[in-house]
Amino acid sequence: MTAYQQPDIDCQLCPRLVEFRRANQEKFPQFYNGPVRPFGPINARLLIVGLAPGLKGANATGRPFTGDYAGDLLYDTLKKFGFAKGTYDKRPDDGLELLDCRITNAVKCVPPENKPTGPEANACRPFLISEFASMENLSAILCLGQVAHQAMLRTFGLKLSSLKFAHGASHKMENGITLFDSYHCSRYNTQTYRLTPEMFENVFADIRAHLDG
Repeated sequence: MTAYQQPDIDCQLCPRLVEFRRANQEKFPQFYNGPVRPFGPINARLLIVGLAPGLKGANATGRPFTGDYAGDLLYDTLKKFGFAKGTYDKRPDDGLELLDCRITNAVKCVPPENKPTGPEANACRPFLISEFASMENLSAILCLGQVAHQAMLRTFGLKLSSLKFAHGASHKMENGITLFDSYHCSRYNTQTYRLTPEMFENVFADIRAHLDG
């Protein structure tokens, strides 16, 4: 594999996702409808990992966490802690800039019902591995949700039982990178108060302390 690799715009690795993409291209021809590339500088120290693009969020706009409620909370919090500047206006051309932070997904294409399968995550893993290999300054990874946490463990060849997911938890891995966990910043989690803005900000306070300590 080359030093840096991402899927083609018409990636054919996962038949179910390809079929879903083609259906969405017909139903929502104005959408981006393709594998969503990472957002942010490759030399960042922080990488945020979500599960997969949202149908009417990143799949529509072509930028991670852009266009849906999860992005509202995420980008507001990133700006508050100095990881972003500019105006977030739910558009890829809104001029928002990430600072020392990069955002990606474990699965690059939108899955039906927001639920990728194990084989689909496995097929996308080489792109995630390539991401890590290219981020020479990487010091912290924030996993948004348990599935993203498990994807990270598999990516680093660790057993799922080795590092338990818990909101607010942090785990220093043998490679020197610290893994931080948060509940996903989805509308469902915030509306049910499983995740509050304060809880989310506490995780970023820990990340900022880690990077600046």
